[in-house]
Amino acid sequence: MAENRGVMVYGEVAEDKLAAITTELLGCGRKLANDLGQELSAVLVGTGVSGLAQEAIAFGADKVYVVDDPLLASYQTDAYITVMDKAAKQAAPRVLLLGQTMVGRDLAPRLAVRLNTTAVTDCVELAIDPQSKFLLQTKPVYGGNARAVYTSETFPQIATVRAKAMTPLAKDSSRKGEVITIAAGLEPSVVRAKVLQKVKEEVAGIRLEDAKVVVSGGRGIGGPEGFKQLEELARILKGAVGASRPPCDNGWVPEGYQVGLTGKIVTPEVYVAVAVSGSSQHMAGCSGSKTIIAINKDPEANIFREARFGVVGDWKKVLPAFTNKVKELLAG
Repeated sequence: MAENRGVMVYGEVAEDKLAAITTELLGCGRKLANDLGQELSAVLVGTGVSGLAQEAIAFGADKVYVVDDPLLASYQTDAYITVMDKAAKQAAPRVLLLGQTMVGRDLAPRLAVRLNTTAVTDCVELAIDPQSKFLLQTKPVYGGNARAVYTSETFPQIATVRAKAMTPLAKDSSRKGEVITIAAGLEPSVVRAKVLQKVKEEVAGIRLEDAKVVVSGGRGIGGPEGFKQLEELARILKGAVGASRPPCDNGWVPEGYQVGLTGKIVTPEVYVAVAVSGSSQHMAGCSGSKTIIAINKDPEANIFREARFGVVGDWKKVLPAFTNKVKELLAG
């Protein structure tokens, strides 16, 4: 069996473009490949994805494997695991990275079983151990209250990476690379499920996961009326509104607003937590934020342990003053 070498990234495609998670993985994969002194490859699976190979090269890949087949038009586990197993065995990477997405969470453990190796999910940091050259995989544990570092001595070392945890490289359209086509070799009988309909969620303004600023409210907001003030601040900062679980469970805001272990994972530049206690479930969804600003009347609230800046006080008094100051600064 060929020696496992290099880093491979599974490239997801969204609306005929490389998904943001793919460019993030390529940025991370490029650094890991450089540390190993080996190549970075990407694998693109789908229908009509051949034209994206050069874009993957522009974002850091040295080599792109393309599996383009009509039967791969929509993600379907049986078909995609078959072609990914084929691509991974042909490329024999040392490290295989996928996004911590619906697709990545589904593929990674199945690939690990097929390739007789391990998979570590939801990583937020990756590095190459300088001595052993094994992949060090860091992920949140205990609801985000701690981080653990895992490694494996079997190859490929498979990891899924949380969105926004890594930074993509600047696109360089002058980069050159190799494109390799892999025949899917699929029979229609392999596809045992069909997508009958896709319903796209209507989102007004910036998507919560993409926002650079998130203004989030907790149980202490008291009701749906309070979230209107949060919406005003989010609008001024060109951000999005989030919430902890209780406001969503009580119907104050839609379920799509929930940030947390059972909600959405966000990593904005600024996370403003208003009347949020800071439970481990919620912090698991926002602990990757660059700066957390907390407003809470309880000086012992857990959120203050996580926040860089905090204000102890009634949010009904603090938030309007804060909002007015932001308006003043932006106007100046």
